Amino acid sequence: MTNHVHLLVTPHVQDGISKMMQMVGRYYVQYFNNCYKRTGTLWEGRYKATLIDSEHYLLTCMRYIELNPVRAQNMAKHPADYTWSSYGFNALGKEDALVTPRLEYKRLGATEKARQTAYRQLFRTQLSETTLTDLRDATNKAWVLGSEAFKAKISKQIDRAVESSGHGGDRKSEEYWGES
Repeated sequence: MTNHVHLLVTPHVQDGISKMMQMVGRYYVQYFNNCYKRTGTLWEGRYKATLIDSEHYLLTCMRYIELNPVRAQNMAKHPADYTWSSYGFNALGKEDALVTPRLEYKRLGATEKARQTAYRQLFRTQLSETTLTDLRDATNKAWVLGSEAFKAKISKQIDRAVESSGHGGDRKSEEYWGES
């Protein structure tokens, strides 16, 4: 994307994603600044991440990411048109050393061709506004994205809330202030 990057990453060690992002921030920014004769930070803010329940949400997250250039105006008419997308690998079988197929993807079919066909079929329907909102909220607010059982399991492991408790309210609404 022109102003952000989406990565769907499975770390192999604890703190793997934060360490990876630290290295990117340290070395890529230095490289970029040297190439373009500039100084200072390259990123607008800190990276955002969320833990996802792969069994239920991995393919949805993949679709969200690969459709992002299509949702953005004038970037791509189809996910296959965007150069930096993993769609070429997942749906068309193009080689990409950066993509490692996950079990959930492999379950789409017994052969590569069958998986690619099944994956393309997923793009025949659009992601609902609710799904888009859930993905964005989970990422922007560092909530866990998954089934209720998955959220409960993670909440117990990390001993903190993994989603909004629903308390508070929209302070701009008449309902919140008891006005009718």
